[in-house]
Amino acid sequence: MPDHSYRRDLMGTAELASSAPVVAGSWTHFELVYTAGKFGIDDLGGLRVAMRTHSDMTPLQTADPSAPGYLTVEASNGAPIEYSFTYKRNIRPWGNCITVLCKGFLRPGDTLTFRIGDPREGSPGVRMQTHCESAFQFRVTVDAFASVDYTPLPEEAQPTVPIVPGPPAVWKALLPTLRRPGEPFRFIVKAEDRWGNPTDQFDGNLTLKPTTPLPGLPETARLKTGQFSIVIDDLSFADPADVEIEVWDGDAKLATSNPLRVADSPFAHYWSDMHGQSGESIGTGTAREYFDFARNRSFVDITGHQANDFQVSDAFWDEINALAAEFNVEGEFLCLPGYEWSGNTGLGGDHNIWYRTEGRPIYRSSRALITDTTLPENDCHDVKDLFCALQDEDVIVVPHVGGRFADVSYAHDARLEPSVEVHSSWGTFDWIVEQSLQNGYRIGIVAASDGHKGRPGASYPGDAKFGSYGGLTCHLLPELTRDSLFEEFRRRHHYATTGVRLFMSATMAFPSPARIYHRNPDFAPETYDMGRKAIMGDIVRTGEDEGTFALQVLAPSPIERIELYDGVEQLETVRPFTDDDLGQRLRIICKGQKTRGRGRLVKWTGTATLSGARIAHIAAINFYNPDRQPKQVDPHTIAWTAVTTGGFSAIDIWLSGEEPEGDIAIETNLGALNLSLDDIGMEPTVLNCGGVDMALSVKRLPAHLERCAFDLTRTITLQGSTERAIFARVSLEDGHVAWSSPIYVARATT
Repeated sequence: MPDHSYRRDLMGTAELASSAPVVAGSWTHFELVYTAGKFGIDDLGGLRVAMRTHSDMTPLQTADPSAPGYLTVEASNGAPIEYSFTYKRNIRPWGNCITVLCKGFLRPGDTLTFRIGDPREGSPGVRMQTHCESAFQFRVTVDAFASVDYTPLPEEAQPTVPIVPGPPAVWKALLPTLRRPGEPFRFIVKAEDRWGNPTDQFDGNLTLKPTTPLPGLPETARLKTGQFSIVIDDLSFADPADVEIEVWDGDAKLATSNPLRVADSPFAHYWSDMHGQSGESIGTGTAREYFDFARNRSFVDITGHQANDFQVSDAFWDEINALAAEFNVEGEFLCLPGYEWSGNTGLGGDHNIWYRTEGRPIYRSSRALITDTTLPENDCHDVKDLFCALQDEDVIVVPHVGGRFADVSYAHDARLEPSVEVHSSWGTFDWIVEQSLQNGYRIGIVAASDGHKGRPGASYPGDAKFGSYGGLTCHLLPELTRDSLFEEFRRRHHYATTGVRLFMSATMAFPSPARIYHRNPDFAPETYDMGRKAIMGDIVRTGEDEGTFALQVLAPSPIERIELYDGVEQLETVRPFTDDDLGQRLRIICKGQKTRGRGRLVKWTGTATLSGARIAHIAAINFYNPDRQPKQVDPHTIAWTAVTTGGFSAIDIWLSGEEPEGDIAIETNLGALNLSLDDIGMEPTVLNCGGVDMALSVKRLPAHLERCAFDLTRTITLQGSTERAIFARVSLEDGHVAWSSPIYVARATT
């Protein structure tokens, strides 16, 4: 349960020597002085100073005064004390915790001085957490009575410091991915610091260069200090076109936007990150800051808040609903009320809940960290109870893999659950799609961040407690309204990505009109349209023996491969190159997860050594920590450390010379590969390393990939009443992945 609340005003005070802003990811140190209050602290009482669980500040230690994170604590009266630093042994969400045990007592006015990153004996201090926060808190709780029952200082008395962004390191240019002729759109330019925080520390004129003439786009735009982005509204094309926009600073190209396709279409594309948390639960910042970031920093079109239900008090549920109503503007920005049902995995596991309207009930899995006791009949400890409770609600439910994972084999309700979440900051989880399809579920595929750092829509993993950049979902909607979103979501008209904004179209065409169902025909067989073309997510019944599957991809990075699936069966792998195109470029890949649960993170340490060949240069893929990039040790050797949580990290090695010969020895803590360079080809050589899907592999690529657009068609034969589930998994050169929702098609039996 939450900490005690007895006489918080008498528990003392705490102050930082400096509360000046600190740059995210910079090295610093803190001095915090606690002054005992009216009760003092009794013998064997103590104090805790805690930071948030998902802060990635340097872990503290007490053993080496010259090493990072050195911690000291001193009592002003000379009383003997013991102190330590632990992770996740304090009440959620304050998992990074300093605990002080007083072996003697403190009187009122006595002090404890905490030096966090104490520099007096050579420690470089602490590297501050890598994500910004308006009020990073050192939460002080006091056990004044030696009862091991801690009481926090009043909220307004808790020491805080603002964490601000650093200078620009990466530039982003954003366009929508599909609009119709004459339909207005906006173009956005923004900068991020080396840890992915939007930054306002640039002043200058930028030159904008579209690849196709774009009426209304200025040649230059000014970004001023204190301004986080340039937003140019009301752009449009009168006719179909494909366009990208380059951003230049003098002679330096800073960024190229994602591609925009303008085409006649019944729908446009709108991007969402509907799954993340703020500081009221396990995340960072306030819920208001969370919604503002989604709208004004990451520039998604749709968002939702998903606090763990056992941390959502009645008052906070009311606040989430009020904020969703305030931020929601039909046609401009959609914001949905919702929460995360966070039952234990054995009872169903994590499920996202989004309502179409405000004011609906919250059905909690438990009340583990709240004291509210209203409406106990609404508690749903098992996901099967939740499904029963939601039968008459206008709601969408999506199972996902978070700290705990959803067991989709335990329970599924097709009326409520149109899709599953394949990717988030926690990692990439193709297995939840596979398991759903094996069970015969007709599911769409979505992605989100499940971010805990207050950055929905642009959620970087920081110092690798999370393993991946947060995902996005592209929704195919006729208009940006809640009604349209709910209708098309329930028809699975969406595709998922690992955070990249690419254009994708997946359709199935038939010679004669087919039934295209509005809902799952198992419970709504009479609701359908007749048409010759289905789109991703559709369930179709046709009188024909075959259909023509067509996939179009237009990406901001070259395409590395496209995998076509029929349910869990991989039909083929399509690449925009052949064996004759392969060059002197090797890709070493570390991938996978240990388990499906919280212990999934895999730590990799590796080297690759060439004999008889030399390294020209290397590049890193999905190494999100700028301080832990692969290194070229010498002309023949590279070294790296990485973490994976279901996705992958890779190193590309370009070999010098026309046709270098020799061998490569890849050594990691989880296994080794020793190969002749002549034996490395397009298909990877794979060493299975255990866990769910842990593997080490190496393959050869062309020296340069250039094809960012790809169209393919395939004939899909239909036999008997067997339903086929056709979808594509697209892998880009830069490590991003996208999934189309399956098209479910079979011959009609009547």
